[in-house]
Amino acid sequence: MPELSPGARELLSRPILGWATTLRADGSPHNTVVWVDVDGDDVVFNTAVGRLKEKHLRQNPWVSISVLDPDNNYHFVSVAGHARLEEEGADAMIDRLAKKYLGAESYPFRQPGEKRITVRIQPKHIVYSSGS
Repeated sequence: MPELSPGARELLSRPILGWATTLRADGSPHNTVVWVDVDGDDVVFNTAVGRLKEKHLRQNPWVSISVLDPDNNYHFVSVAGHARLEEEGADAMIDRLAKKYLGAESYPFRQPGEKRITVRIQPKHIVYSSGS
């Protein structure tokens, strides 16, 4: 398995919005903007059960996440791999992401009855450009 370089890990650790690409049932791509982070060797984002990302990933686990440095258009990382969906710890993960992106102690946009899920990606393909 490829490993994230220190530069890719640092970029994914910054509060920069990423975009996740999942595959619809017909094979066409579906892109959404997500909060992203690194957890150990995995790249993670979080969503709610019932959203299209979650539905697509249950049908086809391939996903990619990309982040572009807003200060340097040639500094980016793109990671692709199979998603593992985890309900356990998902509320803590969305709170961690809210702290990173909003400075909030907990995720302020929770909806009544909403069940969160963490999408965990072990990289199979990594493209990284340091921008230099």
